Parts: sequence; C-alpha cells; structure tokens
Amino acid sequence: MHGMTREHSVGYELRVVLLLGLAYGFAFYDRMTMSFLSPFVVEDLKLNNTQVGALGSGLSLTWALGAYFIGRWSDKSGKRKPFLLAAILIFSLSSVLSGLSTDFWSLLGTRVVMGAAEGPFLPICLAIIAASAAPQRRGLNSGIVQNGFGSILGNAVAPLLVVWIAVHWGWRTSFFTAGIPGLILFFLIWKFIDEPPAAPADQQPLAAGEKGSDGFLAMLRHGNILLCAFISCMAVGSIVLGSIFLPLFLTKVRGYSPTTMSSIMAILGLCPAIGGVLVTWISDRIGRRPPMIVFGLMMTLCPVAAMLVDNSVVLLTGLMFIGWIGIGIFPLFMGVIPAETLSFRNTAAAMGIVVAIGEIFGGVAAPVLAGWIADQSSLYLPLAIQAGMSLTCGLAAFALKESNPAVLARRGLATA
Repeated sequence: MHGMTREHSVGYELRVVLLLGLAYGFAFYDRMTMSFLSPFVVEDLKLNNTQVGALGSGLSLTWALGAYFIGRWSDKSGKRKPFLLAAILIFSLSSVLSGLSTDFWSLLGTRVVMGAAEGPFLPICLAIIAASAAPQRRGLNSGIVQNGFGSILGNAVAPLLVVWIAVHWGWRTSFFTAGIPGLILFFLIWKFIDEPPAAPADQQPLAAGEKGSDGFLAMLRHGNILLCAFISCMAVGSIVLGSIFLPLFLTKVRGYSPTTMSSIMAILGLCPAIGGVLVTWISDRIGRRPPMIVFGLMMTLCPVAAMLVDNSVVLLTGLMFIGWIGIGIFPLFMGVIPAETLSFRNTAAAMGIVVAIGEIFGGVAAPVLAGWIADQSSLYLPLAIQAGMSLTCGLAAFALKESNPAVLARRGLATA
C-alpha cells in the first residue's frame, strides 16, 4: 500500500510518528549518553576537562555539517528512507564502538562519526513527517517526534538508565546497550515505513517570478529561512548554556545540594515534551508566528528566575518550569516553518541549514565563550547571556512571515 492513499492514512501517519519518534528519541539518547557517563569515563580513561569539552564540540561540529550536507544529498537524490536507515545503523554502531574505546582519540573518533550520522537524522525525519502528515497535524506531529520522544528518552530516561547500568555493569555496558534500540528500529523502519512521494499533495507552486531555492545561499535569501537560522543560533545557544551552567549556578551560587539541583533539572527535563506538543498544537490552529513570538520570549523567564529568586525552591522551580516550556518552539523553526516556506522543495537541506548554523554558533561557540566569561567574572554572566539570547529569539520572531497553509487560506477567504 504505497503512494498517496497510504500517505493520507491516519493509521500510517501514527505509525510514522511512533517509529520516527522512537528512532529520534534513541538517537538523542545516544548523544546524551556521554554527558551522563562522563564521571565514569573521565576516571577510567584519565581525561582532562579540555578533552571532555572536545568530545562534545566534535560531535556538535559534525552534527552541524552532516545536517546540511547529507540533508542536501537526500534532497538531490529525491530519497529519504535510505539515508534514514543508514543514519540509524551508523549511530547505533558508533554507540557500541564508544564502549570499546581505549583512549581519548578512539572515543573522539566514534563521537565524531556519530555526530555526522545523527546530524541529518532530524531534518530527514521532519521531511518525511511533512510529506506524510495532514496539514492540520504537521506541526503537532513534528513536535511530538522532536520534543516529545527526544526529551523523554534523552533527558528523562537516559540519565536514570545510563547511570544505573554503569553503576552495576560498567560504563562500557551502558554504551553497548544504548546502541541496541537503534538496531531494532532499523528493521522496523525498513519494514513499516515507505519512501515518501517526491512532494505532498498540498505542495504550493512557485510564486510568480520566484527562482528555485537550490543552494545554501539561495535558501538563505528566503527571509523565513534566514530568520529561522538566526533564531536557531539564539535558541540552541540558550538551551545549551542553560544545560551547562544552570546546575553549576544552583549548586555554587544558590547553595543547593546536588540532590535538590538534580530534582529541579529533572522537572525541567519534562518541559520539552510538554512544550513540544502544546506549542505546535497551538501553531496548527492559529499560525506559526504568534507562538514563536510568545513562547520565544517566555524562554527568558527561566534564567531570569534563577538569577532573581533565592528564597523559595518551589517558586524558583515553578517559574523556571514555565519559562522552559518555551523550548516547544524548536520543531517550528527547525522543521515546520522552513518546509512550509519552501513549499516542501529541498526541505531536508533547508532544515539542515537551520540545524547546522544553530549547532555551530549556539552549540559549539556559545558555551566556550560563556565559560571563558564566567571564569573572568561569575556564573551570573552565562545566565544573563542565556536570557539575552532567549529574548532575542522572541523579538526576531516578529519578523517571520506566516507559513501555515491553513491560516493563509483562511486569511485569503477573509480578504476575499
């Protein structure tokens, strides 16, 4: 059962969301495994802090490059499924090989390869969802896959399961077991997910006088793509800075115990799943631009609350939780808006541009710069930078052009 009938089947749509959601969730699980195992790996392989940082930066760099170049390759070939299957196989095997590493260089090699495979994984997943989902569920489905499964498996399950396995059977076993779900999903996706058609039924034609959107610079000439790339720098940087420096701030500046800090961070770990569903659901109904503005600005509340509230853990956690819900904008600027802006032409490459630019500037450069600033002053400064980047996200979203086809159609009828 192939072609348009299958693509418009609600049952098949749910199958795509479930299998791709699990696949991306375990891809993110594999990426985060090193973070949670770092105390064990550092002690065993005698790594210094510079080497630990290089492991994260190396993966982020190849993640960024793979997101664009392999995403573009997928667009050029007109195929999605072979690239998806290859990515699953490579990052799953890379996780297993990480467990066999004997020194820094062998571990770095496996993480670099993993980044190159995982980078294009999300853009290709979102491109398949854009082709298979009904327009009124496109945003929601993207949010469930990226923020729902990704945050639950990568941020909630991974720290508990990975460390538990490491304590009982060693850190190498944690890496081995992290790769197993991906290998299982490789066969399930191969059997139950079809190659999507070249373009969905609701593909929009090129506007009068519009040139093709092939090429890196050509795609960035689209205002929405350029804005999404800029927002990606700010949003990715904000989240990365929060993930790195909030735990340090809560323990070293606020004086909370590691247990209290971990409880606060675990509660915040639920926000991407909640925000990913809430924000995208709203965007399917009222448009992409309003929630991008509101929830982008809302992200500012998290670091501001951490800096200002010092007498109530409950109030602090509640305000940070509300602010962190803003992470739900990620599926919109990373996948949905670029796909709709280009009318589903070169979607994986466009999404790859947004992911790559965000990873390079927000995931690689921002933490190093903020860490250096913190060494020169205090841990307040990285959180102030995080707040500034979040604020910039919301303000930049004012310049976005609405891309939701249903909303644009309603506006057209209203104008008529």
